[in-house]
Amino acid sequence: MSGVDAVLGALADPTRRALLDALAARGQASASALAADLPVSRQAIVKHLTILEEAELVSSARAGREVRYTLRSQALDATARWMAWLAGEWDRRLNAIKRAAEAEDQPRRPQ
Repeated sequence: MSGVDAVLGALADPTRRALLDALAARGQASASALAADLPVSRQAIVKHLTILEEAELVSSARAGREVRYTLRSQALDATARWMAWLAGEWDRRLNAIKRAAEAEDQPRRPQ
């Protein structure tokens, strides 16, 4: 699976998006702290964080007895660049279709 695929797959789940929002607001947090704010068990949060970590959207570091999670922006930035490129491709294609349609609407000059 490519990095973009992993990111989009991870972002497809609303709980994982909520975790990213929480980490963006807090800077870093443990799974227990994140679970306190969501209607999901700590074990489920850890599973979601594992998927986010595999997609390189978060990183983890042991701090004493707990693991603290922080956001990583590189994979999200790469996905945003791909999406911007794709949007540009669609714009170019749609503009070409528009130009072709407008050219057909122009009256033809007699030869």
